[in-house]
Amino acid sequence: MKRGKWLAGAALAMMLAVPATPAMAGTTAELLKRLHEKGILTDEEYQALLTQEGTEVATSPAAAPAQAAAASLDDKRIVRMTDSGIGMEVGGVTVKMSGSVNGFYVHDNGQAPGPNTAVVGGVVPIGGNASAIRNGLLPGFLKFDFTTTQGGWDVGAHFGMYPGINSVNYAAGGGANSPGFPAALQTAGIDFRQTYLTIGRKGFGEVKMGRDIGLFGSEGILNDITLLSVGSTGGNVAPSNTSLGRIGAGYIYTDFQPQITYSTPNLSGFQASVGVFQPLQSLTGPGETGSAPGFQAKVVYDGKFGDISTRVWLSGITQKHDRVDGASYTGSGFDTGAKIGIGPLSVMGYYYKGSGLGTTALNLFDTDAFGDKRDSEGFYLQGLATFGKFSVGGSYGQSTLDYANTADALANPTLVDKNSSYVGQVRYGLTSWVTLISEYIRTKSEAHNGNEAKADTVAAGAILFF
Repeated sequence: MKRGKWLAGAALAMMLAVPATPAMAGTTAELLKRLHEKGILTDEEYQALLTQEGTEVATSPAAAPAQAAAASLDDKRIVRMTDSGIGMEVGGVTVKMSGSVNGFYVHDNGQAPGPNTAVVGGVVPIGGNASAIRNGLLPGFLKFDFTTTQGGWDVGAHFGMYPGINSVNYAAGGGANSPGFPAALQTAGIDFRQTYLTIGRKGFGEVKMGRDIGLFGSEGILNDITLLSVGSTGGNVAPSNTSLGRIGAGYIYTDFQPQITYSTPNLSGFQASVGVFQPLQSLTGPGETGSAPGFQAKVVYDGKFGDISTRVWLSGITQKHDRVDGASYTGSGFDTGAKIGIGPLSVMGYYYKGSGLGTTALNLFDTDAFGDKRDSEGFYLQGLATFGKFSVGGSYGQSTLDYANTADALANPTLVDKNSSYVGQVRYGLTSWVTLISEYIRTKSEAHNGNEAKADTVAAGAILFF
């Protein structure tokens, strides 16, 4: 027995004297186990040799090259995938990109010209039937975000390009989203809507400087089911890179605006934002000096109560306008709303009111010719139910515009009184990126003098997000 233990010890000594490799590590451990089971090694000897073998494998020369290679890597030169989305981390900077593409076949049974169809400020196109292959309310977009942490601050640079698929007519005004020009040898427009920086840290909140979506009216469009589809076309004979959706028939378009905005940290579901904005001139006035900035603010609450999710908001806007003819006025307004989710059902209500704010777009038809303010208001109600990959939704909304005074009424009898629309929509989630959408829209514009125009629209297509 003593001779057997001596031979076993000699064999083990020779094996352990050889530099260990991962393959040998398993072999040595198995041999020690068998020697222990046969009684050649005592419990104490077995544990001591097993511990020695494990230590030598961990520090073996075979492992050294990998450890040395890892130690020699410069962290600033390593490229890592981001945890989510499409992006990478390089030298402490996270680079992400996201985008969207859409296209729809749209047939618009619009109002034929007639003696009682003129509505100044109406959203129904006059011209009869028209078909188009076009973008919906969203053009395409490609966004790049660069974020990092420096000196304890989270900083970021953000760029968003919004190209459309339809040719545009720059000579008609409106830039990349000007009226369309469906002819050969033309080109689509690229709307560079977003260029802004962010600076923030935990407990402080975030400051945004640059061009991005506004605060007032943003919840109205971002929660609208027609954001992913077409809604009211705004014109289908020569389509621009965007349709109207529910713009002008439920809310005023928030727009992308130059701004310096501060947002608080999220405090138990509450978050507030306030910003100073580039002053906007009236779209229908004689011109302005732009002496005073605009101000916007928004408060949002997000909460969850069991199976019920809620989002509630209130926002406001104000700006003084100094016209070149010497008149001045202050345009202001607010909007509020709530979105509630219960299981597969999401319902929403939205309302806005303004004075000297206009309709459809900010400062469009906001005053009469003398700078006297017109009041406006609007709302929409919406529901969306989702069952697996299918979603069915509908909404109704309207926007109204009042006269400034009796003289205004006499001078502008065909000024829009109300724009309204019904929307019915069906969606199917084909893949995680692609959603198929079909839609029916009934749009109506009414003037103060009783003129009206109607349009029935059907749309079918798809939108992709990545």
